[in-house]
Amino acid sequence: MKQQTPKELQELFHLYLNGLAYARAPKGLYEPIEYVLDIGGKRIRPVLMLLAYNLFKEDVQSVLPQAAALETYHNFTLLHDDLMDKADMRRSKPTVHKRWNENTAILSGDAMIILAYQFLMKGCPEEYVRSVMDVFSQTALEVCEGQQWDMEFENRQDVTVDEYMEMIRLKTSVLLAGALKMGAILGGASVSDAQKLYDFGIQIGLAFQLQDDYLDVYGDPEVFGKNIGGDILCNKKTFMLITAFERADEATKAELRNWMTMEKYDPAQKIEAVTAIYNKEKIGDICQAKIEGYYRQGMQLLEEVNVEPEYKQHLLGFVQGWMHRNL
Repeated sequence: MKQQTPKELQELFHLYLNGLAYARAPKGLYEPIEYVLDIGGKRIRPVLMLLAYNLFKEDVQSVLPQAAALETYHNFTLLHDDLMDKADMRRSKPTVHKRWNENTAILSGDAMIILAYQFLMKGCPEEYVRSVMDVFSQTALEVCEGQQWDMEFENRQDVTVDEYMEMIRLKTSVLLAGALKMGAILGGASVSDAQKLYDFGIQIGLAFQLQDDYLDVYGDPEVFGKNIGGDILCNKKTFMLITAFERADEATKAELRNWMTMEKYDPAQKIEAVTAIYNKEKIGDICQAKIEGYYRQGMQLLEEVNVEPEYKQHLLGFVQGWMHRNL
């Protein structure tokens, strides 16, 4: 069976996405959608879906609409996240609510959800419609749940590591896992293999998000792609910060709280001070161990998927590529 590389699948999907025409009126509704999808990104979710499908079937072109559904929904979440966060830029370009306005961002985002469901059903084999719809709808709902938890955590000082892990499972992991499961279902995989690929996606998604937390403190900006310390400066409740509060003595906790409540400070000094606390409490080592644990569990699940080992190599390489951004 012919296996396509992640790069080949990215190019195939890119051509498909670029060929989609939103010729309907009014232009003010559809132009922001085209703008968001044209900004780019790694297309991780559609490629994961296509890689999972290609474990079982060759004709990946037949499921490009379903891959487009995932990418459209993902970009909808980014559009609305930017609006809720009042973010000015996304991938070095003005966000939709900045280039247009907030009402346009809301309405175009709503249209993107509807378009995602249209893509989902386009050419979907009848025998898989119910299963694919169930996975997609549950995933979309859980992403919203994760975003709500994330917002509520901003106003809480008692967030636990378990609560944080559940939040990132919902906000990040389930969409990766759902992409893999949808690809497997459409490829005719067994219920067991589809579930193992889903669980693989959950574990890898948790590792991926924890790595983001780690790299924000210890990453190389040239490799990581953004300046480090952003989470520290905005007092974001990451695994690093929550674990520091759970492990530190009272004096160190007081120092952390002081930095979090300070209204005027030198950014470089705050990053240095909080990082020093993380170093003292060995938070980086704890986070790295957690990342490795989730990653190993994911690899074990992928190994158990009942297809020839060589068929898994492209999926394995793709995941390893974006799990080692700091190397």
